[in-house]
This record gives sequence, C-alpha cells and structure tokens, in this order.
Amino acid sequence: MSETNYDLIVIGAGPGGYVAAIRAAQLGLKTACVESRATLGGTCLNVGCIPSKALLHASELYEEAHGGSLAKFGISFKDVKVDVAAMHAEKAKAVGELTGGIEFLFKKNKVDWLKGHARFTSANSIDVNGTSYSAKMIMIATGSSVTPLPGVEIDQKVVVDSTGALALPKVPKHLVVIGGGVIGLELGSVWGRLGAQVTVVEYLDQLLPGMDMDVRKEAAKIFKKQGFALKLSTKVTGVSVKGGKASVTVEPAAGGAAEVLEADCVLVAIGRRPNTEGLDLAKAGLETNARGQIEVGHDFQTKVPGIYAIGDVTPGPMLAHKAEDEGIAAAEFCAGQIGLVNHDVIPGVVYTMPEFASVGLTEEQAKARGEVKVGKFPMMANSRAKTNRDTDGFVKVIADAKTDKVLGVHIVASLAGTMIAQAAQAMEFGATSEDIAYTCHAHPTHAEALKEAAMAVTGKPIHM
Repeated sequence: MSETNYDLIVIGAGPGGYVAAIRAAQLGLKTACVESRATLGGTCLNVGCIPSKALLHASELYEEAHGGSLAKFGISFKDVKVDVAAMHAEKAKAVGELTGGIEFLFKKNKVDWLKGHARFTSANSIDVNGTSYSAKMIMIATGSSVTPLPGVEIDQKVVVDSTGALALPKVPKHLVVIGGGVIGLELGSVWGRLGAQVTVVEYLDQLLPGMDMDVRKEAAKIFKKQGFALKLSTKVTGVSVKGGKASVTVEPAAGGAAEVLEADCVLVAIGRRPNTEGLDLAKAGLETNARGQIEVGHDFQTKVPGIYAIGDVTPGPMLAHKAEDEGIAAAEFCAGQIGLVNHDVIPGVVYTMPEFASVGLTEEQAKARGEVKVGKFPMMANSRAKTNRDTDGFVKVIADAKTDKVLGVHIVASLAGTMIAQAAQAMEFGATSEDIAYTCHAHPTHAEALKEAAMAVTGKPIHM
C-alpha cells in the first residue's frame, strides 16, 4: 500500500475525528487524519470546552476569595486581584498539555497526521495542500463554527465570538451577550465573576433553549441573583462600534420601542453551524440538508457507500461527547464490527455555577408522549449541599406513569455535570425510578439528591 493510500482517512481532528482515527487504528486499519490547525483537538480542545473550563474554574476561585463567601468558613483574604494574563497563561498550558497528548496518541497508534485542508476529488480520494490521497473509506468529522449574526461584524476586539471571549486582555466594564444559550452564559459567567456587568439579550422568553422549563426558569432566577441583567423576548437589530465602544440596539421580539445598550464588549453567541464549506462535497456525490448537515444512516454512513460522517456535521446535539461516541462507533463499523450509540441518552451540561445538566426527555416532551410521574428534590434539603453552602437548584426525575421507566433527569447543582452520569447510566440500563430510589447512595453526598428525587416520583422522599 502506498504512502498516500489508506484504509480510512478521517477529515478533522476534533473530539469526534481524533477518537475515530485512534479507534480505527486500534482495530487494524491503516488510518490518516487531516487537520489544518497547528494543534490537534479541534474547536473543543483549542478554543472551546477546555479553555472555557479553565477560565470558569479560575473565575470561581477568584470570586470565592474576593467576594467574601469563604469568610463564613473562617477563611479571609485582603487585596485580592485579578491577573488576566496569568489566567490566560494557565489556560494555554492546559490546552497545550491536552493537544500534545493527542499528538502522542496519534504516534502511539500509528495514525498519520495530514496537515492542511481536505477537499474531495472523488468519492474515495481527497486533496490536501496539492497532494492526492485515496482511501477505501473516508469519514467527515469537520465539526462546527460560530453562527454569524447578520449585519454584525466580528472584530475580535470589541465585538467578539466565543473564541475572542476566551482571550479578552482585560475585564470589560459592561459585557453584552447576544444569546442566552450555553456558550453565552458560560462565558458571561467568567467575565461577570471577574467584575464585568453582564447583560444577556435572548430572543426567546427564557434562557437555555431546549432544556426543561423548570430548569430554564431556575436559570433566570439564579443569574439575576448573580447580578446578570436579562433582556428576554428581545432581539438585536444592530451593533455599531466607535472609539473602542459598542452600541447595541435592541427591541422587543414582538416589536416595539428600540433601546440602545452601551458596552465595552459584545459577545455574539447565537449558536453554531456545521463546517462543510470547502470540502467540495458535490465531487463525492454528497449534499447537505436544509440545516447544512450531512445525513447519515444508523452506521454513520452517508448515501455514498464508504463515506461516513459524525459529530456536529450530522443531525443531533452539537456536543463533544456525542461526537466521541459516534467516532468510536463509526470506526467500529468501518472495521466490520457493530458500533453502538444510544442517541436517546446523551447528557448535556452547562458549566456555570451552579451547573445545569440534563439527559433524556424534558417534562414537556415526555408529557407529549403519554402520562408521566415527576419527582423533584431541592438541593436546599441535601445535607452536603447545606454544609457546603451551595444550595441553589434541584434534581428532577421524570418517569413513565405505567412502567416507572426513567425518561429524563434534570439537575441544577454545583456538581450537576458529574451527577448526571449516574442518571445517564441508569437510563442506559433501562432503570425505573424505583431502581434509583433503592440504590444505596453514600452519605453525605450531593448524589443523594438524585435518590430522593427518584423516591419523590412515587411520593415518598424522606428529607422533605
């Protein structure tokens, strides 16, 4: 086999692509992965989930020290200051360690990194920087990029997208966030904790579109308590920049009088769109659907035999862990095995403080399918949350009224992102609320709130 001929070529080295490439190589396929960035890991590791978590953690530590919340525990500080440059340096260090780790794994598993942009020249061949490569199978894992707001220019100085918001050189006095979804709230939280006044403009009537309504209402209460100004049911009609400042014109979504918000920085966070431009999909016999996505079957194969697609370029939630699981499953299909992904049990987490986590159906979705039972337990009644003084939030369990099978779990708590894993695993095994309720949980832990919420499904919680 020549140096330019492979069993599988994966286009994109994000969470889906690099995982798929490694798994395929483990299964004995001669594998290459195309990536144009200088480092592996895609958006998630370079300018997404990983660096944002580094800044979220740093800002949480600062707020605890600066805001006096530790004083009740007998820990006090004086003259607490923010060194933004040091924060960014630590963030970059973590990113470098993780992206370098993937490069090591590529070498360990004998995955060839083809550096550059790929474009199809046929159904089984691509061009990368003028060199032609062919493969028995090709997998598209090119991820997604920021959805632009028509008429608003991103300059990455005053008007930024998520990438720019991760690299602000100083704390803005007033940050206007356009979009009340996951990215806007996470990055708004970072700069809000560091001292910025944050205004969130959301077109819909609640934050966090797509999440359970109880969670969305709780989010509004929590962020207002944290000092966010929320402009819900509001649309942005224009953004202008002059003298290093921005003027954001807004009006009610249903129409009405306009208002101008003056800001030092504007974050545009209205969503993401699949990356398919420049791939020359037509030369491979492919096209995208109305949402710009590539349709695939249960085996992640497109309508063209031998061409697969995973992650953000395909239908479904744009989540790194969804892409990873699909990458493993698709690689196994490529190797002649059976890959499995349960798309009904994919958790989602908002990494603010507290965190918001969900898996399965919302109460609204579940009720549309039939009769349900709902159990809810407040973190205020959880002993560990009480001692830690982080009592915001609740756990909500939704079960089928007839079978008691758990259909969805929604958690608002400081450790919601970790707690949701138990719920996801229980649902993967087809658990009933009774299964969770009668599983012994260690005391005192936040996880006990899930047990109590499961007990509440049948009206028998102990601690409320």
